[in-house]
Amino acid sequence: MYKILDKRKLNKTVELMVVHAPFVARKCEPGQFIILRVNEDGERIPLTIADYNREEGSVTIIYQVVGYSTKLLSEKEVGDSIADFVGPLGRPTDLKKHKRVLGIGGGVGAAPLYPQIRKLKEMGVEVDVILGGRSEEFIILDKEFKEICSNVYYATNDGTKGKKGFVTDVLVDLLNEGKEYDEVIAIGPLVMMKAVVDVTKPKNIPTSVSLNPIMIDGTGMCGGCRVTVGGEIKFACVDGPDFDGFLVDFDECIRRQGMYKEEEHACRIGLGGKENA
Repeated sequence: MYKILDKRKLNKTVELMVVHAPFVARKCEPGQFIILRVNEDGERIPLTIADYNREEGSVTIIYQVVGYSTKLLSEKEVGDSIADFVGPLGRPTDLKKHKRVLGIGGGVGAAPLYPQIRKLKEMGVEVDVILGGRSEEFIILDKEFKEICSNVYYATNDGTKGKKGFVTDVLVDLLNEGKEYDEVIAIGPLVMMKAVVDVTKPKNIPTSVSLNPIMIDGTGMCGGCRVTVGGEIKFACVDGPDFDGFLVDFDECIRRQGMYKEEEHACRIGLGGKENA
């Protein structure tokens, strides 16, 4: 059992949780993820490692409360335990010692972006970041990014923080101002990452993206997380989740992400056959 050491709400739908998982904390690196089960009867859900503390033996996860299992996880409090916490899974991000890197985080995409930007800072790289969300409320880890970044820019749909519009609007503004970046790391919704690549690819700015397709076992066996990268089939759980954005078939990823919407249902796990209303 994995004890919850800390927990706090980041906004009305997103929560941060620190879990005692010393074996995961000992080995994990930026870009990797875990798969957990809230209880013995629960489903397996993949969540990105947002932070880790090797001395404390803890791993931080950030999740959006949207389905049955994340609602069940949200009901847990400090001192409670989680049944399973497996990892680290996936490949660590290949971080290069560039001169300047721009990170772009859309919504909860800021969570997996943070450890990568922090590691780059530790490597001596100058880092800027653009954070986006529907409104100011949905901008997360603002304080944490300010502590490590030279510049933090914002974009919100309603204009409550930073530029009114999208992260790509801020990206275009920065490039038009003459800002130069050796690499862009974009993590967020597929449509956002695709839009970022549409800006960076014509300018030949290397761009890394993190894919989050349907995932079940996390070991490459089920094939549910297959994506096409550079014309080849890859599995996000073992070949990723980070890939060269220039090579990703985003249109296919977007189609596959929505292919089971008609089959989605209220989960009955742990409810004795009764649907979760």
